[in-house]
Amino acid sequence: MSGERADGAGTHGTGMDGTGTQGAGTHGPGTQGTGTQGTGTHGPGDASGAQGPGTSDAAPWRRHHHPLRTRLALAASAAVALVAVGVCAAAFVIIHYQMTRQLELDLAQTATQKIHETRDWGPTVSDASCRYQAVPCFQIVPADPAKDPRGGYPVLPVSDDTRRVAAGRQTPYYRDLTVDGQPVRMYTAPHGRHEALQVALRSDTVERGVQHAAWALSAVGGAGILLAAALGYAVSRAGLAPVARLTATAERIAATRDPRHRIALPAGPTAREDELTRLAATFNTMLAALEQSVTAQRRLVADASHELRTPLTALRTNAELLARADRLTDAQRDRASAALGRQLREVTTLVNDLIELARDEEPQPLVERVRPAVLLEHAVTTAREHWPETAFTLRLAPEAAPVTVPGVPSRLTRLLSNLLDNAAKFSPPGGPVEAELNCAAGELNLTVRDHGPGIAPEDLPHVFDRFYRAHAARALPGSGLGLAMARQIAHAHAADLTAEQAPGGGALFRLRMPVPPL
Repeated sequence: MSGERADGAGTHGTGMDGTGTQGAGTHGPGTQGTGTQGTGTHGPGDASGAQGPGTSDAAPWRRHHHPLRTRLALAASAAVALVAVGVCAAAFVIIHYQMTRQLELDLAQTATQKIHETRDWGPTVSDASCRYQAVPCFQIVPADPAKDPRGGYPVLPVSDDTRRVAAGRQTPYYRDLTVDGQPVRMYTAPHGRHEALQVALRSDTVERGVQHAAWALSAVGGAGILLAAALGYAVSRAGLAPVARLTATAERIAATRDPRHRIALPAGPTAREDELTRLAATFNTMLAALEQSVTAQRRLVADASHELRTPLTALRTNAELLARADRLTDAQRDRASAALGRQLREVTTLVNDLIELARDEEPQPLVERVRPAVLLEHAVTTAREHWPETAFTLRLAPEAAPVTVPGVPSRLTRLLSNLLDNAAKFSPPGGPVEAELNCAAGELNLTVRDHGPGIAPEDLPHVFDRFYRAHAARALPGSGLGLAMARQIAHAHAADLTAEQAPGGGALFRLRMPVPPL
């Protein structure tokens, strides 16, 4: 059974892994590994991708003193107010123009009628009848002032423009004036030969109509602005309800430090979701990832604490025993010293593995083109030395021997060693462990098989979990981190590592690694 198969990483190392973290093994090529840990990449000053304050290239975030819904309601109200004012102003101008134009049309029609009625009249002085509404007053003015009636024109004034219209040197025109205290508009047009006709009508009706229209438009515009403000606030409140729920959820998580909270999303197809719904769904996804990360972190800390408790207790016991060396025989001191050294190596191996598992990706400066076939041969040779009672067999396909892939050699060697150690641990004494590497369809395929008890169905989903150890593997050495580390290294190299029950018994681990073009 290989549910524990998560171990085997600490029994022998591969030397320095190129990252400052030395392998925890007792023998292997390169520098022997129980040495210093390259923890500098995980210190407080770690540039792990999280930017500190002020390091973002985006524009600085502006702080506002008012809620977002208030700002949106004010912006909507201001926009509607501008539109309402513009519409009312345009309507006022149009109404004023149309009413003035209508008055001028009435004057022109009246003038045309008077011209036909007074065709044979001479110069005529107007009376003040135009002080009444809808009653025109008119007079006929000659081009020559010498022909003016005696007494002049006391009601409608006569100017030089009037003489020029009478003489035919100027076009008809309109003019505003006051007659008997009432505002009137006068129209001057040619009348026969060398005469001009002046017709006037009261214009205060137009002014009052324009004023009434202005008041009505102002009232309508004001009511529209108030209604727009109310509707804008209601719309902004309803539209920002998902944001309010998102904010409340974030505040609740910040207060309780519990990422299990979620935002309730409306039912329906995802293709019809709006931006705020997608934002809420993305926030839920982020919360799920955060919950998973927190859960994994807590489980890792709990498991690491549990795994460290036993060796640390043994270390303390042996250290206390050696402190009283004068009471021990030479054989007892030797046994205590050997146990202390073995337990130190176990703790060092466990701490090294935890540090490597805390790293999610390989350092890019250490990536190079490597030949997996050569690494596999070296890993099998090392495993034969460490497990002399296990028969390791290696089959390399000719097409796989020259293939190179980008990777970190020491990390890939660690992956292969973990798989071989795990297989050897569960093989019966003298039982074979078979490793095979071939290449097909642009993909390297590595298999490692043992002939042990295999993997129980209930343990198969948890084979690669950290610290997971099946019931049958509890008595075997190891911490349950070897296969977890192997899968992490595989994922960091864009490879896929799976486990399955081998045909005929035993466990089969399969590593698929894409071969990128050179």
